[in-house]
Amino acid sequence: MQRSIIVFILAAIGLISGAWSQAPGTVVATGGIQSQSIFEVRPDASTEPGYSTQSNAARAQVQPLNNAPMWRKAQGGVAGYSSLPADQFPEAGVLIQPPVSYFGMRATTAGEAWREVRNRWIIPYGGALLLIVLGALFLMYFAVGPMRTHGRKTGRSIERFTPFERSAHWANAIAFVILAISGLTIIFGRYLIAPWAGNSVFGPVTYVLKTVHNFVGPLFVVSLLVVIVTFIKDNFPQRGDWAWIKAGGGMFGGAEAPSHRFNAGEKLLFWGAVLFLGSIVVASGLVLDHLIPNLVYDRQTMQLSHMVHAIATVLMMGAIAGHIYIGTLGMEGAYHAMRKGWVDETWAREHHGYWYQDVRSGRVPVQRSRPLVRSSSSASRAPSVRT
Repeated sequence: MQRSIIVFILAAIGLISGAWSQAPGTVVATGGIQSQSIFEVRPDASTEPGYSTQSNAARAQVQPLNNAPMWRKAQGGVAGYSSLPADQFPEAGVLIQPPVSYFGMRATTAGEAWREVRNRWIIPYGGALLLIVLGALFLMYFAVGPMRTHGRKTGRSIERFTPFERSAHWANAIAFVILAISGLTIIFGRYLIAPWAGNSVFGPVTYVLKTVHNFVGPLFVVSLLVVIVTFIKDNFPQRGDWAWIKAGGGMFGGAEAPSHRFNAGEKLLFWGAVLFLGSIVVASGLVLDHLIPNLVYDRQTMQLSHMVHAIATVLMMGAIAGHIYIGTLGMEGAYHAMRKGWVDETWAREHHGYWYQDVRSGRVPVQRSRPLVRSSSSASRAPSVRT
C-alpha cells in the first residue's frame, strides 16, 4: 500500500514539473512520432552547387564526418600513398579494388565479385556436377554392370604397360587423388564438415590439407608432364575410333568395336582432361603458388587464377571419375593391367582388337620392357602370343 502511494506521488510530481517547464502559448503535439520517408529527406548542404563533385575536405565543411567522397574514390580503385616498394607490392596503396562484372552479374568491387562467383556459381554448380557424375556411375554399375571378358583365358600374356609407364601413372594418380581430396575439403568442407565437427576440428584439418595441397601440387605437375610425354604417341586418332564412339564402347551391352592400344574414349580423356584441362589446372595452380617468375601477383590475378583453377579442376575431376570407374569396377581386368602390367591375350583381343593384331603380326613386341634377368631359360619362359 505504501509503495503504491509513493509511485502515485512521483507520477504527479512529474506531470506538474512538465507543465511548469512548458512555455506559455506552446502547443503540445499529439499522436506520437510522425513518420517520414528517408528518401524524401535531403540535407540542406545537398542544395549547394557542385555538391556531388565535392572533395572530401569540401564535404567536411558543410557536413562534418561525411566522408562519402573519400570512400567513393576508394571503391573506384584509386591508389593512395604507400611507403612500400611498388615492384614488390604493386597494390599497397589500393584499399578497395575497382568494380568489375563477371558472368553477367551486377558490377561490384572485384573482391565482392570474386566472392559471388565462388559462392553462387563454382560451389553449387561444381558440387552438383560431381554428384551427377557419381550418381550416373552408380546407376551404370548396378543397371548395366561391368564389362566382362567373354572368352576363356588362354594363359598367354601380353605386356600392356611397362614398369616405367605404370610408375608414371601411379605417381600422377596418387598426387591427383590427394589434391582432389584436399581441394574438395577446402571448398565444400565448410558446408559438409564444419556443421557436425565444429570449427575447432575443421580449421586445423583444413590448414593441414591446404599445406599438403601446396606441396603435392608440384609433384602432380612433374608426373603429369611425364604421363603426357609417355603416352602421347599412342593417343593420336586412328582407324576404328569413330566406330568405337558410335558403338558406345560396348558399355551398354553392345559389341565393343576393335581399337588400338587406347580406344577413342581413352584418347578423348587424354586430350580433353589430361592435356587440356590438366594444363589449365597446372598453370593456374602455379600462379596461386607464386611459382611463375616475373608475374605481378596482384589481387585480380589471384582471383582470376582461383576461378579458372576451380572450374578446370571440377571438370577434370568429373572426367577422371569416369576413368577411375572403368579402370576399377567398370571393366574386368583393367585394374590388373595397370597394377601388374600384363593382360591375357583374350582380354586384348576383345577390348583392343587392332592392338592385338599388331602384337600377333610382330609390329608391336609382346614384351616392350627389358627383362630383369636375361638368360636362355628365362627367354624360353617369356610370355608370347601363339595360335
